[in-house]
Amino acid sequence: MGKSLILVAFLLVLVSIGATTVGADDYKKSDDNKNTPAPVPTPKDQKPAPAPVPKEEKPKPAPAPKEEPKPAPAPKEEKPKPAPAPKEEKPKPAPAPKEEKPKPSPADADATNYDDLTPDPKSGCERAFCKSKGACSYKTLTCPAECPERKPKKNKKSKGCFINCGSKCEATCKWRRPQCNGYGSLCYDPRFVGGDGVMFYFHGGKGRDFALVSDTNLQINAHFIGNRPNGRKRDYTWVQALSVIFDSDTLVLSAKKVNQWDDSVDVLLVKWNGEEITVPFTGDAEWKTDTGVRQVVVERTDDTNTVRVTITGLVEIDMKAVPITKQDDKAHNYQLPSNDAFAHFETQFRFSNLSDNVEGILGKTYRPGYVSPVKRGIAMPLMGGEDKYETPSLTSPRCKLCIFQTPFESAPPSTGISQY
Repeated sequence: MGKSLILVAFLLVLVSIGATTVGADDYKKSDDNKNTPAPVPTPKDQKPAPAPVPKEEKPKPAPAPKEEPKPAPAPKEEKPKPAPAPKEEKPKPAPAPKEEKPKPSPADADATNYDDLTPDPKSGCERAFCKSKGACSYKTLTCPAECPERKPKKNKKSKGCFINCGSKCEATCKWRRPQCNGYGSLCYDPRFVGGDGVMFYFHGGKGRDFALVSDTNLQINAHFIGNRPNGRKRDYTWVQALSVIFDSDTLVLSAKKVNQWDDSVDVLLVKWNGEEITVPFTGDAEWKTDTGVRQVVVERTDDTNTVRVTITGLVEIDMKAVPITKQDDKAHNYQLPSNDAFAHFETQFRFSNLSDNVEGILGKTYRPGYVSPVKRGIAMPLMGGEDKYETPSLTSPRCKLCIFQTPFESAPPSTGISQY
């Protein structure tokens, strides 16, 4: 027991001495470390990183070659289909021709088909015996007391008696001169009132000819004169002559060129088939002829420069030759030369039996259902068509839209037609 204690004590002494020695050494080493740089650590013997084993790239498969377009399959040899057996078409029966009522002859249909009777013994009014077929057939019409004569010599002061033996079957009083605001009128710097009642202007051009009416059996042309002042883009124009072409005949009426206007001087020039004719101033004051198909009458309705043309079954025309007055020239700035009165016509037409396809500047306005293309409500509504209705001459029935069909050769060029 005592020996064990001694041994333990000895071991404790040894342990304490060893600890002191170790502490001193550590202190000394720490001082040395202050003065001596820390030794660079020996680099670890690094094994070089093995080069990465290249990935074994699998070779990319070569892109599949684009499929070349397959050659178009050879067209199948189509066996031609047998043509279908034509259907046995039963011939369509020809349409029954429309039963056209025969047109009455001009002598039967015209409102002026009557015989003159002696004046009424009591009133002195002229009478007529109607020969037209219809409601007025074989009736006697008597002129009203207001206009007892059919042809009063002083047309400006008295109305004339107008006898109509057609569907109206009446005797009425009318002025026998053109009414420039009435249907079918043509006046001034050509201003028209169509068969539809619509007013329009058509300028045309100076020295040129245009178709006013073109139907299968009637052609009416007009010759334009005019003047173009400096700085103006178009001509001022007026109608100086008319030609009426029908059957195989031509009637031309023109106003002679005069330097100064005088109401007492007659300027009318009338030609029948190229030959000048004279319309008398006295008696019945009329020229008439019978072609075997119809009557043609040119009668004076005033002392000078005013006539009514009647071609039975076709047309009646009131015409009056007038000048451009100095007042008109100044008001409209026409700038007309002082040595020319620019005599021209105021005209009004009344037609009989126009066809539904009638053509012409004025004629087309008489078609059933015609709608005027001109602008309404403006001062000067214009109608075009110069290229469609221009004729080679005053007496030619040819133009782009003309429909005159009767075999016809143009009459010889008319003298008295002003080319200005």
